[in-house]
Amino acid sequence: MLDRIDLQLEVPRPKEWYQEQASISSAEMKKQVLEAQTVQEERYRELPLSWNSELSGSLLRKFCKMEPGAYKLLQQTVEVLGLSMRSYDRILKLSRTIADLSSAEQIGVEHMAEAIQYRKLDVKI
Repeated sequence: MLDRIDLQLEVPRPKEWYQEQASISSAEMKKQVLEAQTVQEERYRELPLSWNSELSGSLLRKFCKMEPGAYKLLQQTVEVLGLSMRSYDRILKLSRTIADLSSAEQIGVEHMAEAIQYRKLDVKI
């Protein structure tokens, strides 16, 4: 059931929330999201879809080009954690969105690592 949920996060206890670190404002985050949406709308303008979350099959492979290190990280994660192909596809779509937020053409290792982090609950216990 969990492999059908795109983002899975564990929320820390309140005492663990406070850490001094740089963060972006809500306005800056909104700007990044709107830019990523524009990129996706343009990328899929000729197709009957608008968002990365709608990708499947050959379109998923076509539009989710990965740097070699990102591909290797995804393959190792699937193998070591025993993830399903549904989880594989969801990680790939999520990493494409994270790359879009960074204005990156290809999915890099950092995008893949972040996407994998958001799928932690997929791990079979």
